[in-house]
Amino acid sequence: MHKNMSDINSGNLALDFVRVTEAAAIAASEWIGRGDKIAADQAAVNAMRSRLNKIDFLGKVVIGEGEKDEAPMLYTGEVVGRGKAPQMDIAIDPLECTDSIAHGRYNALTVIAAGPKDSLLHAPDMYMTKLAVGPAAANLIDIDAPIATTIRIVAKALGKDKREVTVLILDRERHQKYIEQIRAAGARVRLITDGDIAGAIAPNLEESGIDILMGIGASTEAVLAAAAIKAMGGQILARFAPRDERDQKALHQAGISNVKKIFTANDLAKGEDLTFTATGVIDGPLLNGVVVNGNMVVTHSLVVRGITKTRRFITAEHYTK
Repeated sequence: MHKNMSDINSGNLALDFVRVTEAAAIAASEWIGRGDKIAADQAAVNAMRSRLNKIDFLGKVVIGEGEKDEAPMLYTGEVVGRGKAPQMDIAIDPLECTDSIAHGRYNALTVIAAGPKDSLLHAPDMYMTKLAVGPAAANLIDIDAPIATTIRIVAKALGKDKREVTVLILDRERHQKYIEQIRAAGARVRLITDGDIAGAIAPNLEESGIDILMGIGASTEAVLAAAAIKAMGGQILARFAPRDERDQKALHQAGISNVKKIFTANDLAKGEDLTFTATGVIDGPLLNGVVVNGNMVVTHSLVVRGITKTRRFITAEHYTK
């Protein structure tokens, strides 16, 4: 069977990227519970950048560690790889949940999403209101619907009683009203301290025990999660939630004039030739974390490809001696 060259390239890159996220996760795991989130993040950045620059591709960072004057490596706009075809846009989070690593808490990942030029939304780094579900309810949700209505619709789509529905939400003061309404609707609340990339993807995996993600979180995480959610048949709806004039200015500079626009997974991550790769650093709703056993390190990763709609869970053993 003849295969499109871009299909072959994206397939090869997806497996190359998992080696990158594995390396970053192992480097970050050295800092679990040591109280230094900056050192943990820098270790992940160093490992990720080094491995990316060994891959035969031309990658432009469209979502990275910050602007060039804020981040010396993996900054937005940096070009990585060996400078060869294919040309890709990449969105990265070398270490999502730096606080979780510093304090030894639940849920931390290293993440890469990639696609052709202009496939990933160049989102200003600010808050978005989000609602994410799995395939069964993908076409049924409304970000402006009352929380009780959303829970009822998702419960019906999943064939569950409302009391069996679990909603994942960041443990933040701003979410107190959400939490009260979720419980009043009869559903369960699962709180996480950080990391809504994993939280947004989790409803697409039956074994995760998560049915809905909702709340307000970072825009960059919405784009990263969308690449996986779209390929897995789920849906994420997101709308910018600017807090002040600085946020309003950032939206204007990004060419986003309609602040009320609701972005779907397809708006955040366009087309089918997308890949999503993540490796767990600490156990979370999506992946188990790094396990060190003598001279062997075990990693757990997820690789999702848009073209083939495949998802691979990869457990790898890395011998250090």
